[in-house]
Amino acid sequence: MNLSDIQFPIYVVHTDDVVRQDGILWCEGAVIDDRNTVGSSLGERRLKTPMKNLYDLKYQIDDFGGLIKHRGRFYVDSNGKFFIYEKSKSAKLKYHLIGKLEHKDVATLMWIQGIPFPFELPRPPALNMRYAGILYINNKPSFVYELCAEFKKDSWRKI
Repeated sequence: MNLSDIQFPIYVVHTDDVVRQDGILWCEGAVIDDRNTVGSSLGERRLKTPMKNLYDLKYQIDDFGGLIKHRGRFYVDSNGKFFIYEKSKSAKLKYHLIGKLEHKDVATLMWIQGIPFPFELPRPPALNMRYAGILYINNKPSFVYELCAEFKKDSWRKI
């Protein structure tokens, strides 16, 4: 399965003891997804299923950055596909000074010095956050890994 096949948000499953049988995705005797119920997403099917013993999906990950930061391995996506994500590559983490911020209706565009395009953030950073840790995948600036008040030396992360 490719990362492009995954439909975010995804949900953490705490074991690989997951079985799909007769259209139902089971984990530890509880139902994760019921494909026999009409619905276009995992959430819709979980709301409509007559099965009462639902597996608790306590932790939601909204984007690829959240997946990279999470330490788990077992997930189910919004389409009900169970998958295992193994961190197998390493990526550089470089820190840059934050340039200007453009506040939009539903997001903030953050321009980073030395990078010719902005990054979209769901909310404006705190005023004391002056530096951004940018994760470089295949030597290209890909996404904001963290914001920090003081400059840090470059490092790397497993992705």
